[in-house]
Amino acid sequence: MQPTPVSLVTGGAKRIGAQLVKTLHQQGHNVIIHYHHSQEAAQSLADALNQLRPASACVVQADLCNLNEVSHLAARAQQCYGRVDVLVNNASAFYPTPLGSVTQQDWQALTGSNVQGPLFLIQALADALTHSQGCVINMIDMHIDRPLPQHSVYVAAKTALASVTRSLAAEMAPAVRVNGIAPGAILWPERSLCDAEKQNLLDSIPLNTLGTPDDIAHTMLFLLQASYITGQIIYVDGGRSIASGASA
Repeated sequence: MQPTPVSLVTGGAKRIGAQLVKTLHQQGHNVIIHYHHSQEAAQSLADALNQLRPASACVVQADLCNLNEVSHLAARAQQCYGRVDVLVNNASAFYPTPLGSVTQQDWQALTGSNVQGPLFLIQALADALTHSQGCVINMIDMHIDRPLPQHSVYVAAKTALASVTRSLAAEMAPAVRVNGIAPGAILWPERSLCDAEKQNLLDSIPLNTLGTPDDIAHTMLFLLQASYITGQIIYVDGGRSIASGASA
C-alpha cells in the first residue's frame, strides 16, 4: 500500500495558497499549511479539511525571512506526518519600492520571502524530498520578463527564484524535480482599484480576463504528475507576458 503523500504549501492560508492546499487535499494528500501572520485563516482551513478527513491537515507558523524559523519550519513539517513529498513555495511579500525610497528593510522583506526563504527551505528539506523522490514547485511571476514599474526589488527577487529553480532542477536530479509557475493577474490586488484601473489591467491581457486560483492549481497538478519535466517555468497569465502593448 502506497503511503499517503504529504505536501507543504507556504503561504497556504489565503488566496491562491489556500486553493493550492484544498486541491492537494482533494487529491488525497495530507497537507501542511504554513503561515506567517494569518493564524486564524490557516487554522480555519485546517479545521475544515480535518472535518473532511481526520488528521489530514496541520498548520506551522514561520517568518521565511528568518533562517532559524525556516529551519524550524522544515523540522516541524517533517514531524507532522513523517515525510514530505511536495514543497510548494507560494508565500510572497509584494509591494512597490520606487527608486529613492528603497530601504534595507524592503530588501530583506522582499528577497527574504521570495527567494531566500524558498532556497533555504528547499535545502532544509532536500534529504526528505530525495527520500520520497519528491518535487518542488516555486511560484514565480510573469513580470520577470516584463518588469513591473516601481517594483524593482520584488522583480529582482522573483528573477532570482527563477534562476534558483533551474539551477536546483539540475542539482537535485534525478531524485527531485524542481519546476516553477509564473502567474499573471489571477486575483484583483488586495488594494482597491478604480474601474479605469481594472479595465487597463484587463486590456493588457490577450485573453481579456483575470485568471483564477484554480488555473494555478491545475498547473500545479500537471507539474506534479509530469514525471519527465524538470527545470521549467510555466506561465499562467492569459498571454500577458507575450503581449506587446502595440496598438498597430
